[in-house]
Amino acid sequence: MTVTPFVGRSIELNLLRKRLDRVATTGAGTAVTIRGRRQVGKSRLVQEFCDRAAVPYLFFTATKGASPLEALAGFHTELRESRLPHDETLLIAGPPQNWPDAFRLLAGVLPDAPCVVVLDELPWLAEQDPVFDGALQTAWDRLLSQRPVLFLLLGSDLHMMERLTAYDRPFYGRADSLVLGPLNPAETGSALGLDAADAIDAHLVSGGLPGILRAWPHGTPALDFIEAECADPASALFGVPESTLMAEFPTPDQSRRVLEAIGSGDRTHANIAATAGSRDGVLPSGVLSPILRRLAEEKRVLATDHPLSTKPGKPALHHVADSNLRLYLGALRSAQELTRRGRPDAAFQLVGRRWTAWRGRAVEPLIRESLALATVADGFPWPGAQSVGGWWNRQFSPEIDLIGADRAPVAQALFYVGSVKWLATPFDSHDLASLVRGAASVPGVTPGTTGLVAATLSGTKDIGGSGSSVSGGSVDLVWGPREVVSAWPA
Repeated sequence: MTVTPFVGRSIELNLLRKRLDRVATTGAGTAVTIRGRRQVGKSRLVQEFCDRAAVPYLFFTATKGASPLEALAGFHTELRESRLPHDETLLIAGPPQNWPDAFRLLAGVLPDAPCVVVLDELPWLAEQDPVFDGALQTAWDRLLSQRPVLFLLLGSDLHMMERLTAYDRPFYGRADSLVLGPLNPAETGSALGLDAADAIDAHLVSGGLPGILRAWPHGTPALDFIEAECADPASALFGVPESTLMAEFPTPDQSRRVLEAIGSGDRTHANIAATAGSRDGVLPSGVLSPILRRLAEEKRVLATDHPLSTKPGKPALHHVADSNLRLYLGALRSAQELTRRGRPDAAFQLVGRRWTAWRGRAVEPLIRESLALATVADGFPWPGAQSVGGWWNRQFSPEIDLIGADRAPVAQALFYVGSVKWLATPFDSHDLASLVRGAASVPGVTPGTTGLVAATLSGTKDIGGSGSSVSGGSVDLVWGPREVVSAWPA
């Protein structure tokens, strides 16, 4: 098996290089916070940057649950073994006993030339020691910011990392902020040597997470990869989402039940409340609503969609934001249990049975994002369609997959409506007729003006020419795998 090398992240590497160059030019320190979900590749990105930068660096990773003294001892060991110290005699004494002393020691051994200091899993340090945040701010202001150091602060707890630099916290205004997302579909395809359609499948299965892509054989389609991994209960395909779930939700509390309900396919408030409830009945709205907000705004594991049109609409729909975790909750977790029982064939059959329906839903957010990104491309028919969503009524009849509008959730103008058919069969005249009928119900659709989009895996058949609109019975834009992937830089 060919191991996937480091791929993508050229923008992020260039941003870090720019800041190191600034350090070299000014002789002053620069701090950057880097946050992103677990397994998104923060540590790998920074290690790659340190390797390429060819300057001395310290890379310290905190351990969850360690005592403050254990963390300080680990920091002292990493500092002593790094190439940073210009005066090693300062490190002869034992480990510092508190973080103010540790930062004074760090400042004392920094070289006079540019260097990099990395503190990984920063929220765990703040969790271990209540004085850590204040000590960090004081050390930066008085000691480190005057030295030629690029100070990189990494963390997977998105809410705590945001709070680190919030207005009312000690480190406010002292660091640039970089949010690291998964690899995009183009980077996924480039890493694995896949064509556009297979790259989209691979992106949906992996969530764009490097921890899974590194184990993915070059040129292997998604279902072939899943089939092979179903023979290995310790596969990263299972292990990465399982570890994410356990790290974020270590106990089976109400938040975990809500997430699992959504992962199993419930999308509306009422259905989620029923599935996540208990023997005493459905989960009350006063309990469920704060949980949904926390999962979406703090944990960032959920995405919430509202009907997009020129009028407010209900209900809101929820889905698991990370497609890999979404697949794990929807199919892979059950498959893993079968794999652990020595039944890999049954495990893959289970995934195969759920694959088409799961992919059809999971690809919709990706297609919407690609259409929003494409508005800046030359030749895109509707450059004003900056917001892309869907529309539905309370009865979900009809449910329109794609709405291109000037803003969300209540638009002033709609530019197009569209349908997603991500199947082995082409988008045909029956699909077009259904879209035209449904579009008539969407507030803001103007016959003769609002365009039609067919997002299709397998092309089109018998739908007439392009360049028409809702009233014309043909499509303005066919959006296939190549168009989806090309919306992102490789």
